[in-house]
Amino acid sequence: MSPDIEQKIRRSFAAQAMMTTLGARLVALSDGATVIEAPILPGSRQQHGFGHAGLTFAIGDSAAGYAALSLMPDGAEVLTTEMKINLLAPAQGERLIARGRVIKPGRRLVIVQADVYALQDGVETHIALLTGTMIPI
Repeated sequence: MSPDIEQKIRRSFAAQAMMTTLGARLVALSDGATVIEAPILPGSRQQHGFGHAGLTFAIGDSAAGYAALSLMPDGAEVLTTEMKINLLAPAQGERLIARGRVIKPGRRLVIVQADVYALQDGVETHIALLTGTMIPI
């Protein structure tokens, strides 16, 4: 990945108020793949004390979107056009880890996937699988 693309993605991530609100961090970035982590904060929990599905979806969608953006030409951006989530287990632990990747790049559509894991006591549990489509703009 070129330093210019990496810098563009890091600036874009830093400008996302939602990611800031959630305490999310972009921790890894490569061609067609990203990793975003977020703590399970008190304000991100649902009524049973688990991390809310909205937190899971938000970081999974962003991880997949930035994976797509990493393969776009300079000056391009991407938007999510469709995203499906399968919730596999409760989000229990200290933090969530979303690993996004491009399944099939394209000029008009980019097919993406993200796996989200909950980290508790050093053990990762796969809690969600997202699949979706990004459109370059």
